[in-house]
Amino acid sequence: MAHVTFIHGIGNKPSADSLHQIWMRNLASGSDGIDLGAEGITSSMVYWADVLYPEPDTNVAAYESLGGMTPKEVDADGQTRTPLSSTSEEASFLSGLALKIGGTLAAAEAVESIPPNRNLEGLPYERVPLPWPIKKAFLETFLRDVHHYLFNVRFSPRSDTTYHVQDEIRRRFVDALEVGNKKPGPHIVVSHSMGTVVAYDCLKRVKKTKGVDALVTIGSPLGLDEIQDKLRPEWTRPNGFPTEKIAGAWVNIFDRLDPVAGFDPFFANDFQVEGKARIDDVEVSNSGAWRHSIVKYLRAAPLRSKLSVLLGV
Repeated sequence: MAHVTFIHGIGNKPSADSLHQIWMRNLASGSDGIDLGAEGITSSMVYWADVLYPEPDTNVAAYESLGGMTPKEVDADGQTRTPLSSTSEEASFLSGLALKIGGTLAAAEAVESIPPNRNLEGLPYERVPLPWPIKKAFLETFLRDVHHYLFNVRFSPRSDTTYHVQDEIRRRFVDALEVGNKKPGPHIVVSHSMGTVVAYDCLKRVKKTKGVDALVTIGSPLGLDEIQDKLRPEWTRPNGFPTEKIAGAWVNIFDRLDPVAGFDPFFANDFQVEGKARIDDVEVSNSGAWRHSIVKYLRAAPLRSKLSVLLGV
């Protein structure tokens, strides 16, 4: 029996169980969907939104709404602000990411028309322009969440709770892999957005992390130099693939108009094995204005095809 460990991306989220069910439902939807439960495949969600946000987002419906979805509804928090840099390293990290992510947001907005690549559930999707306040909310959320993880910031999401962000999220991921590896079948990690950074960081840099059979990264910022620099010394371009912990494939799924992945979506040249490419970079074309949505990725036929092969279904 195979097992899938999911890990979500930036921004506040619904409760852990609600989010897990959203991922499962959208992966199973449609005629080519993968119904993990029906296939006898177990799954779990590495949930870390509560490390950075005081309470779960109650707008659950926004996470499954495909039409008119914006980052403010799903991947951004209006109250989050870009962290202040206290060192030159932090200042360089934040300014570099802001330039690149801001640039991909602007590039997507400059596209006059983004035709849908398909109709989902019979509904057509058209591009909706994203106003600057919405893009700003997403950019600030992205910068804060990624910064706090990679710099292991001490943070209090609630008055009675304080975490070292990286330490706590690493612990949760490592514990989840421990449980997943007790299953008899292949163990696949499916990660999205900042969740891909967590997954890679643990698989490459945390020795006690259990190995997995395959890794799927979706809408990932791992191609950005600023993030790769924070993964040194364990990460190097010629030997960036976590061969010690990934027994099989690493499949990287991206949409060129996803502002998180769009600046450098191809990973095969950045995470090599002894100077040779091993990652399978797979492009999809999500619909509508906001391409970073996990709901849209989980409905993409190329993702489902690759995951089916990894799971043997």
